Amino acid sequence: MDYMTVQVITPNGFCYNHHAYFTLLSTVDGELGVLPNMIPTIASLKIDELKVRRIDDEKHVDWISINGGIAEVRDNVVTIIADSAERDRDIDVTRAERAKRRAENELQEAEGKHDIDAAKRAEVALHRAMNRLNVSGHR
Repeated sequence: MDYMTVQVITPNGFCYNHHAYFTLLSTVDGELGVLPNMIPTIASLKIDELKVRRIDDEKHVDWISINGGIAEVRDNVVTIIADSAERDRDIDVTRAERAKRRAENELQEAEGKHDIDAAKRAEVALHRAMNRLNVSGHR
């Protein structure tokens, strides 16, 4: 069976490193399914979940929360350099829910003050918190 290596790297180091036979990336241009022996590709990633089907269990799927970054596919290696990333099993749901509430409050406050910059920052924070909560739901 052909396979590839999927690596997720953050400023804190490796978040994920396994062999897989399929990976689904969420790029700024849409979803990109990656299979072994794919042509070299570089893509910008949006805040979303990463789906990885590992070779050791066809039914098992690893889910990873990716908060933006770059993906490079080359020589059967998918390297993702992300601003931050967490596996579903590592997400602190209580902390993510607090972050969601905080972002919602900040967004409401920024909109009330017509502060466009603060509203955009709050929207990004809310999107990240929602992504973490969605990924944690795959456990």
